[in-house]
Amino acid sequence: MGPGNRPLDLEWLEDFLALAESGNFSRAAQARSIAQPAFSRHIRSLEEWVGVDLFDRSAHPTALTAAGKRFQPLLQEVLAGLEAARIKARAAHDLDAASLSFAATHVLSLTFFPRWLGSVEARLSTGPIQTVSDSSYACEDLMLQRRVQFVLCHGHAGAPGRLDEAQYPVRRLSEDVLVPVSAAGAGGAPLHALGTAAAPAVLAYSEASGLGRIMRAIQDKDSEFGKDFAASLPVVFTAHHAALLRTMALEGRGLAWLPMSLVADDLRSGALVDAGAGGWRVPVDIRLYRQQARMAPVAEALWALVSEDADQR
Repeated sequence: MGPGNRPLDLEWLEDFLALAESGNFSRAAQARSIAQPAFSRHIRSLEEWVGVDLFDRSAHPTALTAAGKRFQPLLQEVLAGLEAARIKARAAHDLDAASLSFAATHVLSLTFFPRWLGSVEARLSTGPIQTVSDSSYACEDLMLQRRVQFVLCHGHAGAPGRLDEAQYPVRRLSEDVLVPVSAAGAGGAPLHALGTAAAPAVLAYSEASGLGRIMRAIQDKDSEFGKDFAASLPVVFTAHHAALLRTMALEGRGLAWLPMSLVADDLRSGALVDAGAGGWRVPVDIRLYRQQARMAPVAEALWALVSEDADQR
């Protein structure tokens, strides 16, 4: 095995610096709390790793060779860099341990999450918080890849997602309802209405949307929607995000089943109207999923708080 392939022990580097400072094997070994024979072997092993002599043993006191003089400042820089890397790594670990990480669906990150987080922070010192806002499918991916501690999303008993199938722990935080809404036409009637002779244009959710999964599951069953209900409605626009469907509905492009948490103000102002005359609504949960493994103390404290609230409800 050539010098470049030999394993390197970091202890040898500290031994080198101790000998370079003292110029005496015995004093350097004592300073390093190691027997002198073992200390001498370390220095020789380091020299074999480098491939040249680093000390002139014929000099009194022991002196650095030209190679040793060149090696010393570079080695000090390397060890300082390693110590800085260790400190930064520990600081990052400590910060991560004190942080909360959420993935939330777009609509809940805009509506429910800020208010709910405020209520949590009133009772729990949370520290730094990292939040990713994305589609339901993407949020599930982040949880399955263990890149977040919690996922906040809508859910429905009749439309289990991948986190349900993998039996991730879950708590119900609140309730919501998907309401069929449309822009208003003349006289305040919906431009696109359910229960009329003309099939309304529908603004639908994509496959990546959790709300879309819920709507497809509901519409595929014999329910108040009626058999083959979904097949009878022409879909004119598809998107991941409820906020985009809301914008399209406000433009009069069709009706969409949107969370009440998103459109309550629009309904009060008349910007949107109920397109189902109070029917065709879908009750849904607002859920919080957590990692299956034990998490950082602050995350476990939040889960305990959420669980206590769920038990009280």
